[in-house]
Amino acid sequence: MKQKTTYKKVVAKIVFTTLTITLIVAFLYGDYLKKKAISDLAHIDAKKTSMLVFESLYSVMKRGWDKEDLKEIITRLNSVDPKMQVDVFRSENVSKLYGEIEKDKKLRETNESIQKAMGGSEVLNIDHSDFIDYYYPVSAKNECLLCHTNVEVGDILGVISVSFPIEDLKVSLTTMINFFVLFIVVFSLIIFFAIFFKINRYLVRPIEKFAGVITNITQSKDVTQRVVDTSDQIEEMDSIKNAFNSMLDVVEHQFYYDQLTGLLNRRKLTERLEKKDNISLMIINIDSFQEINDLYGDEVGDFILKDFARFLQKITPATGILYRLHADEFAYICTKGGNFENLETFVSFVSENIARKTFKISDQSDINLTVTIGVSYGDDTLLTNADIALKLAKKTKKNYLFYDTYMATTKEYEKNLSWSKKLKQAIEQDKIIPVFQPIVDTQTKKILKYEALIRMIDENGDLISPIHFLELAKKNKLYHKLTKIMVDKTFEIFKELPYSVSINLSVEDILNKDIVAFIIDKLQISGIGKRVVFEIIESEGIENFKEVLEFIQKIKLYGAKISIDDFGTGYSNFEYLMKLKVDYIKIDGSMIKNIDFDENSQIVTKTIIDFAKKMNIKTVAEFVYSQDIYEKVLELGVDYSQGYYFGEPKKLDSIAH
Repeated sequence: MKQKTTYKKVVAKIVFTTLTITLIVAFLYGDYLKKKAISDLAHIDAKKTSMLVFESLYSVMKRGWDKEDLKEIITRLNSVDPKMQVDVFRSENVSKLYGEIEKDKKLRETNESIQKAMGGSEVLNIDHSDFIDYYYPVSAKNECLLCHTNVEVGDILGVISVSFPIEDLKVSLTTMINFFVLFIVVFSLIIFFAIFFKINRYLVRPIEKFAGVITNITQSKDVTQRVVDTSDQIEEMDSIKNAFNSMLDVVEHQFYYDQLTGLLNRRKLTERLEKKDNISLMIINIDSFQEINDLYGDEVGDFILKDFARFLQKITPATGILYRLHADEFAYICTKGGNFENLETFVSFVSENIARKTFKISDQSDINLTVTIGVSYGDDTLLTNADIALKLAKKTKKNYLFYDTYMATTKEYEKNLSWSKKLKQAIEQDKIIPVFQPIVDTQTKKILKYEALIRMIDENGDLISPIHFLELAKKNKLYHKLTKIMVDKTFEIFKELPYSVSINLSVEDILNKDIVAFIIDKLQISGIGKRVVFEIIESEGIENFKEVLEFIQKIKLYGAKISIDDFGTGYSNFEYLMKLKVDYIKIDGSMIKNIDFDENSQIVTKTIIDFAKKMNIKTVAEFVYSQDIYEKVLELGVDYSQGYYFGEPKKLDSIAH
């Protein structure tokens, strides 16, 4: 992961980089200007000096002075400035007429600068910007031909060399260029620090402040907060602030308001109750509302709920707060103080007014509703207490009940004591039985196998769902006895039937050596291992992977198969499927039940099916309860289907041989 940075660091880096580049360019360009100025000025100065020397020499040569006289003049010129050196070199043509000077001959042959000058080119040499050597070629003019009869106009007669230091010029230019560079540096620093200050003030600090508010909202999970001041001077920051606050308005509404009725929701109620001030809470539950949905449909049900919410708002004081908790359940907080008698009168008033109210379904039909109300008051655990009072009111068929401390302890104790006693008696009296729900081939709808599901027969002969006793069995250490009963009875029943059968096992069962030994023994004795499928209940997790794999390897020796139950929830992991070598995947009912209209469920289910086909694993869809759902799982390519559309769980005598 790349290391993150900050706006301050970015701005500082830009300023530093830009300033550095500016200084380097200023220095290089300044040095270039200095060298060019020195070269140009030195060239001009040296040329003028050389021309003056030539004119001086020419004036005396016209009067017939010889080379000794000229040498004396040059010596005197050199004595004017000890730092300046003037010299004259004859060309080969002049030497032929007036005699060769050995020094001139030697330099003509060895000195490149003199050779270039003898060729007619001016030569300027600047030694490390400290000293100038200038070579000026003297070309023949018409008047020169009077004495130099062996040359033509333009031929080179000789070279005048001038050498002098350029200290004064260099110092002057260096001072000027250094001042120029210093000016650029100071000016750049002022500009860049001004930019940095402005960016920090108008961009970095507002963004930091804005980010701080967002972090605070995220950490506190309080979507009621708003960004107040990030910048009063930057329009763009104000626009961002306003857009963010508008987004929070939408989020808050979705977070705290019920989408159907527009009332505050359960989350808002729980936050309100955290204040723990002395208030009263009513939970209002519409009796048998599911029957209305089943009879008239969800659309009518939603219409009634909205009408019911509006009616509650009319009959409850505005000093309180109304909430919708879920489905057919509402809550009302009485924030205004009052004694118990007044509160009971109000609760009774609400109950009676709802009972008298007629809710229209259409122009031709209407219905009446009744409610059950649970009430709690005080400053602690109001929601839990009101819910306990509500459940007890429904159980005792009362219109409303006020919470009392005896309710919670008595209810929990009676429940555990009653069900513990019932469960033990059921085991002793052989009233734990398996019922069987058909599993069909999705293509043909033909029943191929059944799933064994546990039930308890109560004193009235009714079948009790495991939701009422299975967790209690685990607490009372009776769970493994139930597993043995289910395995024993299922094997006994299906040894004479031509179907396969699935038996649910928890990981807790698989980790129990006694249960595993019991299962292996049944597989050995019965000889029906090839028609037995063990469904591992996924919701319990596979943390002990090694032990589960060992169990699978053992039972597969007898031809038994393995299915993963409720796949798509819990620890759903495709890697486990590959390692465990399962035979079936049972797709979780929470996805199947809405698959006819929920695109997300369709996408997830299709992904599972595609993977399973590649791994040669069969798929089972549970919770298929309608024609629409069946057609969708058929379209998606599910191998087997199970649900009330094909048949509900039944006793043995309902299964055809």
